[in-house]
Amino acid sequence: MTSDATSLSSADGLWTGLRLAPGAAPAFTLGADANAVIVVQQGRIHWIGDAAALPAAYAGLARHDGGGALVTAGLIDCHTHLVYGGQRANEFAMRLAGASYEEVTKAGGGIVSSVRATREASEDELFASAAPRLEALLAEGVCAIEIKSGYGLALAHERKQLRVARRLGEAYGVTVRTTFLGAHALPPEYAGRPNGSSEYTDLVCREMMPTLAAEGLIDAVDVFCERIAFSLEETERVFKAAQALGLPVKLHAEQLSDMGGSELAARFGALSCDHIEHLPQAGIEAMRAAGTVAVLLPGAYYTLRDTHLPPIEALRAAGVPMAVSTDHNPGTSPALSLLLMVNMACTLFRLTVPEALAGVTVHAARALGLQDTHGVIAVGLPANFVLWNVREAAELAYWFGGRPVRTVVRQGWIR
Repeated sequence: MTSDATSLSSADGLWTGLRLAPGAAPAFTLGADANAVIVVQQGRIHWIGDAAALPAAYAGLARHDGGGALVTAGLIDCHTHLVYGGQRANEFAMRLAGASYEEVTKAGGGIVSSVRATREASEDELFASAAPRLEALLAEGVCAIEIKSGYGLALAHERKQLRVARRLGEAYGVTVRTTFLGAHALPPEYAGRPNGSSEYTDLVCREMMPTLAAEGLIDAVDVFCERIAFSLEETERVFKAAQALGLPVKLHAEQLSDMGGSELAARFGALSCDHIEHLPQAGIEAMRAAGTVAVLLPGAYYTLRDTHLPPIEALRAAGVPMAVSTDHNPGTSPALSLLLMVNMACTLFRLTVPEALAGVTVHAARALGLQDTHGVIAVGLPANFVLWNVREAAELAYWFGGRPVRTVVRQGWIR
């Protein structure tokens, strides 16, 4: 069911009886049991503080009783492939029977199987299949989300995916950042050609990206840089084309091997490097210097039964910000719970609770270039925050399978 602003309640007024989660509002240092108030006017946050210090000018505004709920900034899912056709449960079974990710791909599965299904689906069919997936994420407090293309691998079908992503944002009143991932896999019509990968990279750079950018469908550009995907040289060509169009870049980096992608991405000032299980120290240093966010994707790590952990301690020591995301996709992370990813990031990767919560708020915002509008509760920002039926922030990482959301305020409306 899509959102219609005419049937929603405005979040304007006084939000009282709140407890600010640690780090939720960095400009304020209220105690955990303080009676915090958030003032919302015209969909934006106008004041935050203790109820005892509320300016008299706000006293007459409509009141929303938080009932002692914990409040965080709206959650952000900063790496998803939410729009696609079909599903790939059979490949999950193949991997359980012993097939590797590379073997599944060589057998005609993997990304190219989703390409077939996506190409066969109409725009309306893609919207209808993606909508319930988005609804599941929104129900857990997601207020901003990235949606990548990459299952069309031809101009018309990449356009179709990106158009659906834009439609989802409009229909559900959620911030959607679209990422062009035309260099996700080699499309079947280029497979077997002597220079097929290079020729397709040229198509991505010279036709697909400029056309879709001119149509206003691209917020960022991504590449899958890996042995089974695109080389370092091809990745650089895509990045140079993005740079010429003024588009920020991201990278699927060092998931299955150390390709040196993180250093290349950092050289282009990438917003983020994602997966990074095989990230070397040189890549960590390059990311630190460039301000590039490390996006951890525990759902894919879990589904692929990986045993090579991302270098969390080294990232922590270097001060590289770490985001956490679902990586929702039909093949390696069919995850529809960002809170479950928070739990996995703590359990599998040994993030602390504050690190994991920052990973789905402030650092996730930075990974999408949204740090000026999302990720924290601050005066002047759009009202995107969540009230939780929990006593302490650790419960957001502790429970899995529950629904602790009490109220979601998204884009200034009560959802």
